[in-house]
Amino acid sequence: MNQQYDLTVALTYYTPYMSGVTHTAKTVAEGMAARGWRVAVVTSQHDRSTPRRETVNGVDVYRAPVLGQITRAQISPAYPLLAGQLARRSSLLHLNLPMAEGSVVARLAGRTPIVSMLHIDLYLPPGRLNRIAVAASDVTSRSALRRSAAVLAYSDDQAHHSKFWPLMREKIYRPIPSPCLDRRGGQPRYRRTGGLHVGFLGRIVEDKGIPYLVRAFRRIADPDARLLIGGNYQTVMGGANLDDIRAEIGADSRVQVLGELRGSEIDDFYASIDVFALPSVAESFGIVQAEAMMCGVPSVTTDLPGGRYPVLATQFGRVVPLRDPEALHQAIRELADAPEDWRETKAREARKLFGVERSLNEHEEVFTLVRDRTARRLR
Repeated sequence: MNQQYDLTVALTYYTPYMSGVTHTAKTVAEGMAARGWRVAVVTSQHDRSTPRRETVNGVDVYRAPVLGQITRAQISPAYPLLAGQLARRSSLLHLNLPMAEGSVVARLAGRTPIVSMLHIDLYLPPGRLNRIAVAASDVTSRSALRRSAAVLAYSDDQAHHSKFWPLMREKIYRPIPSPCLDRRGGQPRYRRTGGLHVGFLGRIVEDKGIPYLVRAFRRIADPDARLLIGGNYQTVMGGANLDDIRAEIGADSRVQVLGELRGSEIDDFYASIDVFALPSVAESFGIVQAEAMMCGVPSVTTDLPGGRYPVLATQFGRVVPLRDPEALHQAIRELADAPEDWRETKAREARKLFGVERSLNEHEEVFTLVRDRTARRLR
């Protein structure tokens, strides 16, 4: 491995896996490559059908073999070694946290400066093993942050409420929203009636609070109303909670589980709904709600630091308490008949705040600042 890079992006799960972390890292990596940066991504081979080495949209992707898994963490002894090797051949390491191997990767990066992205303070469902996993992850995150030259988060709201803020504020710190795609132009092919259509899109996991949304929707009596639930439940890391959701749905045929959506299917999904709902119990931004807003669809979300930021920043939706189906129901009803001119005005604001180019510009500014400072210090 002799290739030199301007930027190595390190994360555990990469495409074809879908998550907010993956989306952000992929969009930043490919965006920087399109701007002329030599970019590598180092990840785990969580899907054994993927090659150990390939180039995707100008980005060299390296995958380390996986021996097993504990909760959402991959067991891959080769991963930190590969990540450290690539980091030392790079001008910068972009480290995506939380990561079980984060502290080891940071140490093995040597003198290469690190820009860490704190996506979320790790949340796992209640349980003894998960409590241990969270505590261990917190230790590795703190170690990696101490070694970082700069730290990014999605918003000040997220960062200032993080348990890691005392470390973050000692570094070069920037709040940068995730680069969100403009998904306008889809066809409403998931729309079945003229009634209210509410949508959720994301991983089908306990974190997302989907059973509370189902309970909220079932308070709507209109037989033409629909709740569309899109997202991966077959290969989601950590396990899906589809059985709990189906138990809440019962015999209500108005609720449809669409499964995983990709590409133009996501555009069509946003074109099919009137209100987006993100009832998470753990969230730090919510790319899906920002993209819905950019398409003119208001969002109802829960009162979580970071997760509430897109709604608070645009005032394009409602923020409700956690685990409160009645509050969700009332907010959905309030937004159901939102006027078209208000939707379009707010959509323009959302596109300005959360679009890809703005996010890439801000990432590049931080990357360049850290790289140039390091170069001057080493002269």
